[in-house]
Amino acid sequence: MSKFEGVIVSDQWLQSQFTQVELRSLKSKFVSLKNQNGKVTFGDLPPLMVKLNAFRDMYAEDEIRGILGESGTDFTNDIDFEAFLKAYLNLQSQATTKQGGRRHSSSFLKETVTTLLHTISESEKACYVAHINSYLGDDPFLKEYLPLDPATNDIFDLAKDGVLLCKLINVAVPGTIDERAINCKRNPSLWEVNENHTLCLNSAKAIGCTVVNIGAQDLVEGRPHLVLGLISQIIKIQLLADLNLKKTPQLVELVDDSEEIEELLNLSPEKVLLKWMNFHLQRAGYEKTVRNFSSDVKDGEAYAYLLNVLAPEHCSPATLDTKDASERANLVLDHAERMGCKRYLTPRDVAEGTSNLNLAFVAQLFHHRSGLSTDTKKMSYAEMMTDDVQTSREERCFRLWINSLGISTHVNNLFEDVRNGWILLEVLDKIFPRSVNWKHATRPPIRMPFRKVENCNQVIKIGKQLRFSLVNLAGNDIVQGNKKLILALLWQLMRFTMLQLLKNLRSHSQGKEITDADILKWVNRKVKSTGRTSHIESFKDKSLSCGLFFLELLSAVEPRIVNWNLVTKDDEKRLNATYIISVARKLGCSIFLLPEDIMEVNQKMILTLAASIMYWSLQQQTEDMDSFPSPAGTATTTTPEASPAPSVCGEDESSSIGGEFSNLSVDDATSDTTATSSQPESDSVSAGDELL
Repeated sequence: MSKFEGVIVSDQWLQSQFTQVELRSLKSKFVSLKNQNGKVTFGDLPPLMVKLNAFRDMYAEDEIRGILGESGTDFTNDIDFEAFLKAYLNLQSQATTKQGGRRHSSSFLKETVTTLLHTISESEKACYVAHINSYLGDDPFLKEYLPLDPATNDIFDLAKDGVLLCKLINVAVPGTIDERAINCKRNPSLWEVNENHTLCLNSAKAIGCTVVNIGAQDLVEGRPHLVLGLISQIIKIQLLADLNLKKTPQLVELVDDSEEIEELLNLSPEKVLLKWMNFHLQRAGYEKTVRNFSSDVKDGEAYAYLLNVLAPEHCSPATLDTKDASERANLVLDHAERMGCKRYLTPRDVAEGTSNLNLAFVAQLFHHRSGLSTDTKKMSYAEMMTDDVQTSREERCFRLWINSLGISTHVNNLFEDVRNGWILLEVLDKIFPRSVNWKHATRPPIRMPFRKVENCNQVIKIGKQLRFSLVNLAGNDIVQGNKKLILALLWQLMRFTMLQLLKNLRSHSQGKEITDADILKWVNRKVKSTGRTSHIESFKDKSLSCGLFFLELLSAVEPRIVNWNLVTKDDEKRLNATYIISVARKLGCSIFLLPEDIMEVNQKMILTLAASIMYWSLQQQTEDMDSFPSPAGTATTTTPEASPAPSVCGEDESSSIGGEFSNLSVDDATSDTTATSSQPESDSVSAGDELL
């Protein structure tokens, strides 16, 4: 296994402004600028900076040159890595000013965690600590460290070994991580700690968290703003998990007819929660409509009406009679506590309109007492409108994959959200920079139907340039929400990118296209190299269902990653499948398939798993061959016990796309279809170079 490398900058303040993901990405960029003498000059920076995603849409190259030259810089002078970082921060600061200030988002599912805002909310920390104490207090491994004290930073110290975060993910979405793959030790090695965090980050992506610009090393260091940001996402996913018709068919009571049921299916969990709240408020006689979890609930009146409807036995007239908002908030929380809802929220959080905590409070009320009746007729109709199991699996996989890319739009319902074409254009632009003509694209909300068709037609046009098989697929099919054709398009996009990435890593491919057959040969050869006799004829080989072949493959690429004492017999296929997925993520593969995909030998999902492992293995060989000397002003620390840098979205600009695409998983176009790009290779596959 290759060594884990962290970039250390001598200026501690400068170091604190970047995650290890960003430092490795910027270092890679900086090193690529070196001339034959191993030097980089100020004059080399503008052509590089203008290509970075942070500045690409903000500046022209001449503008960047002008900003860098404001202090009388001689562009012929040499520059070291620290000066490069300072120039980057200066440019970023001016870009923020140009935009009118950094946007603050109340939704931590929609925004990438940033490192330049090092603010920690003590109220949120206290809330999350209480949540952890409540849900993990009886955990066999963690119980000796719990309960945590919210007044201290114990939560960040406990998170450093990765066990807490992995366990919290399993609380949010049970069964995501096979706990046999977690290194639960009192004194784990740095290698084992890094493995835990790699497993955590890849699993977090697999449940819908946004982890762009967070690396395992950032969590090892216990950076408070990053740790708290990740914890908040995990907890929110847990609290909103049942806010859909599949999990809670009683929600159908919120609508009156079939058309509204379809609209309800397409709402995000957060909007469903608001709809539920307003449904009860209307019944209670509250005249206003609550549109957010901040300003609309600050005075506590909406909460008072809501609780009076949900738990009238605990209501008090004083709650509405009082004129003091702080006192009303206190009475509201007393009422909730008498209902049995633990008091995570404080009166101050209500009065200040802390959106994350207010959302968590309302979600907790929903889970404890939804106040919905059971209309059998309506529930049956709602269940008929949900997708079949296979389509649902594919929708989940595509949705998670797209959200892992770090695009600006968050996908809640794949089939509904892609119909205006905008998200598909964002995906194409992320993967193939400059492929989209944004002058001919219309940003949502889009009122005119023909504008949606224009967006989708451009998607089809780019697909044809990439030589996708798009027979019988037109832009209007996407606008109409044709599920089969949408899945076919996305599958081709993901598979094509995966094969191109493998092609670029395989230096001995001599420019030849990588095919499914090449991946099949590689996995068989890899397993055979360890002296084992397992062999598969194709990615639909029924012998794959027991999981042993993939365990042997994982062991072949990294001998210590599989604990064979934990491997079960053929009749325990599910246990083996869950273990395979967790071990692959622990290794560094970012994958979205489910245990059922292995058990049922879903050909396309199996292909993406094999390709992901192959990509990781080849990536390690490439990194070992292409190691560079440390630039001036920096030192590269090598920790023998640390596992390799995980292939997480955005972690390394030269490999971030690989982290996201080496794990593709979806179907609906024939898996043996080979796509060939008509674009120059530099425009298509080097998309990772533009992610920062």
